[in-house]
Amino acid sequence: MKNTIAGILLAFVVVMAPMLGSGILLAKPEPNSAKTQQPHQWTQWRGPSRDGKAYAKDAAWPDSLSETTLVEKWRVPFAPSYSGPIVTGDRVFTTETRDGKQEVTFALDSKTGEKIWQQSWDGAMQVPIFAIANGNWIRATPAYDPQTDRLYIAGMRDVLVCLDATTSQEHWRVDFVSKYGTPLPAFGFASSPLVDGAYVYVQAAESFIKLDKLTGEVLWRSAIDPGAMNSAFSSPVIATLAGQRQLVVQMRKELLGINIADGEVLWSQKIQAFQGMNILTPTVWGDAYLFTSAHSGRSQLWKVSVENGSYTINEQWQSKAQAYMSSPVVVNDHLYLHLKNRRFTCLDLATGEEKWRTKPFGRYWSLVAHRDKLLALDETGDLRLIRANPERFELLDERHLTDASSWAHLAVVGDEIYVRALDELVVYRWR
Repeated sequence: MKNTIAGILLAFVVVMAPMLGSGILLAKPEPNSAKTQQPHQWTQWRGPSRDGKAYAKDAAWPDSLSETTLVEKWRVPFAPSYSGPIVTGDRVFTTETRDGKQEVTFALDSKTGEKIWQQSWDGAMQVPIFAIANGNWIRATPAYDPQTDRLYIAGMRDVLVCLDATTSQEHWRVDFVSKYGTPLPAFGFASSPLVDGAYVYVQAAESFIKLDKLTGEVLWRSAIDPGAMNSAFSSPVIATLAGQRQLVVQMRKELLGINIADGEVLWSQKIQAFQGMNILTPTVWGDAYLFTSAHSGRSQLWKVSVENGSYTINEQWQSKAQAYMSSPVVVNDHLYLHLKNRRFTCLDLATGEEKWRTKPFGRYWSLVAHRDKLLALDETGDLRLIRANPERFELLDERHLTDASSWAHLAVVGDEIYVRALDELVVYRWR
């Protein structure tokens, strides 16, 4: 029982970060593909394409994190949050849970850190008693839509709020608990919203939901999945697989492909789950492949195929490597993955071969890749700069950036690194 509680407690912490062969090209989601990425923006969970990659045309990162190379730009205190920061050029957005009662969204000047506006609502809730030491604060990362200049924030009590990013005016909100009569998710709204075209998608109300991004009208509700914790811990992506653009959604115990138009489940695959939880964001490789890894299971590569209109999904390989909390990144057909045992590994996606494995480094890493380098921020505030080298682990530099716990995902925009620690937002710039 003690080990079970410890495992659930660790899962609770990460969801606040709220908290995953040869010659095949990465299928970039639209409209978040490389051709439509905008410089100086980090608009959603895990960056421009939701895959942990910085803007493709940014300059190469330096080889150093030294105080003369990476300089602090500004630092602003906040109440607790596990939401990753959102950067839209001249503004940065972050959240907090204030006095255990209210959820607050802030807009700041990205040059100075000056607060421009704040908007709040009643939104606090109590998590299970065994996890209370890790707090009740907001954890999903907001999504920004440059087409409408709107911000979409997932509140703890299964509420989605749409704000004007310039004025803070609330355009609409949807309370999914009230709408569907579903219970509060045990650990709050942990999955981060996805904006695509005219719509916003969320894993909420024990299901997957498509809404009109302008009005908040629910257009369909799919993949209803009641059960343990009443929560989703992963965040969805959009990819073209087997010739069809579709939503890829990791539910608690199943990996799904969902038709964007009508919510039909195109294919499904059971995935081993720890206490009803799968946390990693699905990793897309090429035009047919998906990588998953489970806490108490294994790492697997799946191929999605279609013949005569019928979809199949088949395992291509499996590995004993067990991830848990940290979604991986892909560089040159190799996958870089932080494991449950706190080690870091590189897997050849074509074969599943483990190229190397390191000593333990932290319980959680948020990973960002750019060209041939990786940035990895652990939960203690240590940042590591790593060469993406499948032949050996190559640590270029490391530096302690904040004394507060840092479970929120990194944001990297041009030559700037945004770190949302538990009680502050800190920005660094490479010279």
